[in-house]
Amino acid sequence: MRDLYNAKLARLSDEIMEMGNLCGQAIMKTCQLLASVEICETASKEIGKIEKEIDDKEHNIEALCMQLLLKQQPVGTDLRKISAALKMVTDMERIGDQATDIAEIMLTGSVHVPVTAIPLQEMAEHAMHMVNDSVTAYVEEKSDLAKKVIDSDDLLDNLFNQIRKALDMNRMGYSGDEILDLLMISKYYERIGDHATNIGEWAEFSVDGIHRNGDSISDLFNPNSL
Repeated sequence: MRDLYNAKLARLSDEIMEMGNLCGQAIMKTCQLLASVEICETASKEIGKIEKEIDDKEHNIEALCMQLLLKQQPVGTDLRKISAALKMVTDMERIGDQATDIAEIMLTGSVHVPVTAIPLQEMAEHAMHMVNDSVTAYVEEKSDLAKKVIDSDDLLDNLFNQIRKALDMNRMGYSGDEILDLLMISKYYERIGDHATNIGEWAEFSVDGIHRNGDSISDLFNPNSL
């Protein structure tokens, strides 16, 4: 019985890592959209397919977590690991949604690519690294890596502010529609960073038993929080 339980816990880590990898792939595809107009339609379709896989992973992980909670009644570190996973998948699902939103803007909006006048590509790449590192921190139980992700959100915020100021001054000759689209894209990347920070905080909690928002285990199982 214990062997089956341990196997399911190991599977939970594998599923979380796979879902995180899918999120990273979706963000990487948006980087490609910013760099080349020729791959726009193909990459957009691929992002939509990845988003569907992310949604499926979310449902699978939630079902696995509920099996572990209801049938095994875990405590201590195991309980933190499972409850953190339930929180993390919500953020990962939203990352998939936002990558899809970026792709839709790139496909149907007014932005001309490649986008090089503002550090949007740098912002995308930093967001992708934050997501990858936050998931790795959870799977490999590295609270120091989780803290690094949380701290690095300031860099993404600074890039967003830099882009916003540059677009406000508009010395690049963008049209009004382009400015709105670029602001929206940069805002989505900033939100992805926020979700990566949330994942990092839950990774930290799963290892150290401390959450920066002060949530307790009982708070995690409030029906309104799941």
